[in-house]
Amino acid sequence: MNGPLDLRALVLLLAGAFTGYLAYAHPAVGVALLVAVGVVTLLYLMMGSGGSGPTPG
Repeated sequence: MNGPLDLRALVLLLAGAFTGYLAYAHPAVGVALLVAVGVVTLLYLMMGSGGSGPTPG
């Protein structure tokens, strides 16, 4: 889709809205989601910087 809002963006917006509502309605779930997102982000960053590739520049 080449429109201003493709399907991936729409799915991400809907997932964000649902997650935001869930975190607002149940604060304990919001804290657990925040920790999970932090751990996944940290692992993604650690796996991406393996150091086995050429140095930039």
